[in-house]
Amino acid sequence: MFDTYLTILKRDLLLAMRRRSDIFTTLFFFVIVVSLFPLGIGPELDTLRLIAPGVVWVAALLASMLALERLFAVDFADGTLEQMLLAPQPMAVLVLGKVTAHWLITGLPLVLMAPLLGIQYDLSLTALKVLLISLLLGTPALSLIGAIGAALTLGLRGGGVLVSLLVLPLCIPVLIFGAGAVEASVSGLGEAGHLYMLSAIVVMALFLAPLATSAALRVSAE
Repeated sequence: MFDTYLTILKRDLLLAMRRRSDIFTTLFFFVIVVSLFPLGIGPELDTLRLIAPGVVWVAALLASMLALERLFAVDFADGTLEQMLLAPQPMAVLVLGKVTAHWLITGLPLVLMAPLLGIQYDLSLTALKVLLISLLLGTPALSLIGAIGAALTLGLRGGGVLVSLLVLPLCIPVLIFGAGAVEASVSGLGEAGHLYMLSAIVVMALFLAPLATSAALRVSAE
């Protein structure tokens, strides 16, 4: 099963490298949204430090939504998804490989870019470190939860809008604890509790989301 997981992961990464515009679209959207707020609000540092966690996390959430519609759409269109459903390996393993590739393509660049963008908001080095850790924990959960919505809306007209309507309410806890960790660090209250909650959400999503996504894909394929 591990070999199957690696095969799917390498395949999706290779296909993504052939469509680099999709990767840059997500990253540029994230950078533009985060960078526009300091220009619109003004140079008041106290205000910027106050809104920074929410702005960065909302931008990361919306950016991750951009690529969800294409998570299974290409495989569904060319018949690859049907072959995956007929494969002897558990479908959850194949889904996990695709979600991992999706996170490496869309989530990891956001995580690496966030501390650089956080400098615009005059965040301290400690706050930037907490921001990096919270995004590193939270963005995989966003990809796992988003995969369920992408599978449920597969093949439907206007699927991108439906994915957002389904996924955004489920991602609210990740958003709350992710932004809350940075806010707690800035205010000196301690970020450990929020990070523990994020870790728990990631673990639950890691076990439950592939199974739910597999079931949704079987329904959509029929």
